Amino acid sequence: MCGISGIYAFNEEGKNSLNSIEKSVQALNKRGPNNTGVYTDKQLALGHARLAIIDVSQNANQPFTDSSGNYTIVYNGEIFNYKILKESLRQKGASFKSESDTEVLLKLFQLEGAECLKKLDGFFSFAIYDKSKQELFIARDRYGIKPLVYSMQENFFCFASEIKALLEFKIPKKINKAALMQFFHLNYIAGNNTIFQDIYKLEPGHYGVLNKSGFNIQRYYSLESGINQTSYDVGFEENCKKLYNLLDDAVRVRMISDVPLGAFLSGGIDSSVVTALASRYTGKLNTFSIGFKDEPLFDETAYATLVANKYKTNHTVFSLSNQDLFENLNEMLDYFDEPFADSSALNVYILCKNTRNKVTVALSGDGADEMFAGYNKHAAAYAILNNQYLINQLKFFNPILKKLPQSRNSKMGNLIRQLSKLTEGAYLSHADRYWLWAGFYNHKQLLELFTPTFVTEQNIETYQKNKNNLLSFFGNNSEKQTMQQILLSDMKIVLTGDMLPKVDLMSMANSFEVRPPFLDHKVVDFVFGLPDKYKINANNRKIILKETFKDLLPNEIFNRSKKGFEVPLLKWFQTDLKALITEDLLSRKMIEEQQIFNYETIDKLLKKLFSANPGDSVAKVWALIVFQYWYKKYYL
Repeated sequence: MCGISGIYAFNEEGKNSLNSIEKSVQALNKRGPNNTGVYTDKQLALGHARLAIIDVSQNANQPFTDSSGNYTIVYNGEIFNYKILKESLRQKGASFKSESDTEVLLKLFQLEGAECLKKLDGFFSFAIYDKSKQELFIARDRYGIKPLVYSMQENFFCFASEIKALLEFKIPKKINKAALMQFFHLNYIAGNNTIFQDIYKLEPGHYGVLNKSGFNIQRYYSLESGINQTSYDVGFEENCKKLYNLLDDAVRVRMISDVPLGAFLSGGIDSSVVTALASRYTGKLNTFSIGFKDEPLFDETAYATLVANKYKTNHTVFSLSNQDLFENLNEMLDYFDEPFADSSALNVYILCKNTRNKVTVALSGDGADEMFAGYNKHAAAYAILNNQYLINQLKFFNPILKKLPQSRNSKMGNLIRQLSKLTEGAYLSHADRYWLWAGFYNHKQLLELFTPTFVTEQNIETYQKNKNNLLSFFGNNSEKQTMQQILLSDMKIVLTGDMLPKVDLMSMANSFEVRPPFLDHKVVDFVFGLPDKYKINANNRKIILKETFKDLLPNEIFNRSKKGFEVPLLKWFQTDLKALITEDLLSRKMIEEQQIFNYETIDKLLKKLFSANPGDSVAKVWALIVFQYWYKKYYL
């Protein structure tokens, strides 16, 4: 697990920027504290910051050049089937000077080019330079577990694991206003855009080729293609067996490591399943949980301990106070290169920070909710699709719900908030309902947030175009909606825009690797080839996952409601952060000087925040704070 960076110059002026490669690599030092290296050619420079996981010797340091001197690779990730691929390459006459998966990947590319991507079982972003052709190849894994951003400038092309490394090449920092609108709706930026106009994400399942003819991006994997190639109409029990074997194998191969390894254990089904399976492949599995002393509503450590005791793991609980969380806030915010307002990132940051003191790699349960319909919104969507009587009842009660106190910080307040949002989306189109439930604003409210001079009609049109692209799985609104469309959209939007960046950034900020077995591509293709009825019905979610692993886990794990990974934002806004909000970040002075936001809208939002009925204003204000913190870092 590492950080990569590179620049390809188009002319003499572009070559002057090659000297910035050292600073670009240094910006990635937390991703790779064990070693740094740089490779240069006449018009190109590649950089690498290494976190040594497999073959920790110097033989595997990067940039890695083959024996001919023609091919050079910088690579971030893990290829879990590299030993199988290595043996196959040996049978074709290849020889190796290291025990790393890096060298295997490079030799496989030499033989097969872009076709090699289809053989890789793992997660990755990498770049390979062919000196004889003066051609640069970049690629990203199927689901975007590992990041890769790039920028095309007049004089050069550059790429990196993180935006901070690209900015060392002096790219103009112009705000992408359409992406900013999306940020405030979702609290993150999904798709191929970033907060900066000239910086883009290489999308999951894509590769790009840069040469004298230009830069061409191609897709090598899509969720649809994986589904279409599979067929599992063999009955529920047989599919349970298939799921067990696939996930068990995914966990087993992700136990490969030359450094200490453990597993996150939250007390939920997903991480508990991973822990149960991983315990079979090591003598004493290290497991780690995070608990909240001051927030018993969100503390799940008792359930995690049940699983840890069952499998006799070496279990560690990091029990945190609200003050512990607050003290890590600035460190977390400082690491973000673009606004990211999923507040649970703070918990992930602290979990990774503490776990890193004991191990270097951890398995996680990420991806399961998006695949098996594990979120509360999935139950709501199922109800909308299958229960017209419920819709009619909710419509009747909607005016009453709007008047009742709504808050994420109490069970009743959160239930009222969820029911209110359910009724609001009941009569929208399939795509618009999904978009409403995925975010925090309706379209009118979103436009009211900005000044008319900052957000133009062109920005709004671009925002809508980006939104429609993200919602492409819904197709024609006249078509019957399915849970499959919703889950695929979650993979495209929520997983790749929120969940995976959150874990990657917060783990890499602590020089720490996280591996999600559920996102093994064989598991994903299998699960999305299953019918909706195997995942959700009126009374249950994650049906096939629960049934498959019911004998491995304590009953208590299954018989409880799903809880979020929340932080006590409302309490902070009313105490520690109140002065920062009202006198600095969201003060009339700063808002009017920026000329980005409509102060009247901000003022109404703050009044709602400090009322007895805060609703979703907590998340909205948090997004504003995150943006303002980021804005001051880059522009003031």
